[in-house]
Amino acid sequence: MNSGLKNIAILGSTGSIGRSTLEVVQACPERFRVVGITGHSNLELLAQQTAEFKPAVAVVSDQSQLRNLQLSDFSQTKVLSGQEGIIELVTRDDVDIVVSAIVGSAGLRGTWAAIEAGKTIALANKETLVTAGPLVMQLASDRGVSILPVDSEHSAIFQAMRAGRETEVARVILTASGGPFRNHTLEQLEDVTVQEALAHPTWNMGPKITVDSATMMNKALEIIEARWLFGLSIDKIDVVVHPQSIVHSMVEFCDGSVLAQMSPPDMKLPIQYALSYPQRWKGPAAKLDLSKTFKCEFIPPDYERFPALLLGREVAERGGTCGAVLNAANESAVAGFLHGRLEFTQIVSACRDVLNHHDYDPNPDLERVIELDRWAREEILRWKP
Repeated sequence: MNSGLKNIAILGSTGSIGRSTLEVVQACPERFRVVGITGHSNLELLAQQTAEFKPAVAVVSDQSQLRNLQLSDFSQTKVLSGQEGIIELVTRDDVDIVVSAIVGSAGLRGTWAAIEAGKTIALANKETLVTAGPLVMQLASDRGVSILPVDSEHSAIFQAMRAGRETEVARVILTASGGPFRNHTLEQLEDVTVQEALAHPTWNMGPKITVDSATMMNKALEIIEARWLFGLSIDKIDVVVHPQSIVHSMVEFCDGSVLAQMSPPDMKLPIQYALSYPQRWKGPAAKLDLSKTFKCEFIPPDYERFPALLLGREVAERGGTCGAVLNAANESAVAGFLHGRLEFTQIVSACRDVLNHHDYDPNPDLERVIELDRWAREEILRWKP
């Protein structure tokens, strides 16, 4: 890596994580340079980012959107498209760090190519490890690549773990906001609307992740991610509901000590830590104001009202192709809910049905993972309660 500026490629620069990453870059211009960015369909924002940060490369991942591109907006930037464009970007010699922030399994190919090319990964795309955790971690080990978590929960665990040895960790405790329906009854959950599901009480995220928070599927996926990222058995991973989203996760050590990472709910902090690691720098993230009174509640999760959590634990324990099927089924089911085809409570039910009926493989290769990803999406489209 360069001794001066760290050169960054941001996969998904127009999404919420990508935008926050650019705020970190903007606040630390002497430390970071944006080499490349990618967007899917928000070409107006992609053009604005290109004008401001002047990357060498901009990639439109949705090739069908190229016809809508105003090439004059990218006069000093090379424009690429599709997965080929993403792979060309992440394998450039002048890229040091790849921020993997494309939502869903669409981020897997680009992250895989970046690891193969030996790039440091700042991982916000949890689906990469959910769908192909053992394969990705083995490839990273073979290439000597660091995978640094950007998810606030996994960043918190990563930071707290530095207080002890790996063998001293008794368990990790992922915190969950509980989403907008943490106090809903089962009967109330039956009537949840799209508008209600998209109204998250503490975080500002895209629609897919916001719905995942409402079903608590996001926490299920984070259980699976933690399983592979930290090499933990499922009995060492717990979840607790923490509505204030101030404690981002905790690590309990064998002597009973529990270390927590605390900060206001601001993604710029874990993003910057992944980019600056192993150092810490001043940055633009909000600071915790301890001069004001606030409370931190911790509530055991309700597995009956939020069955996604049990599903996540089962998938993390079984491994194999289960993660790929669950993730793809959930992405398709959430899309079905957002478009009015599925009810809110049917999202997890549909995922479980598809998972139970898939052709399980304990040791898939990457092509099998991608094949089952497609299969699970199609099964959800055919699913009926």
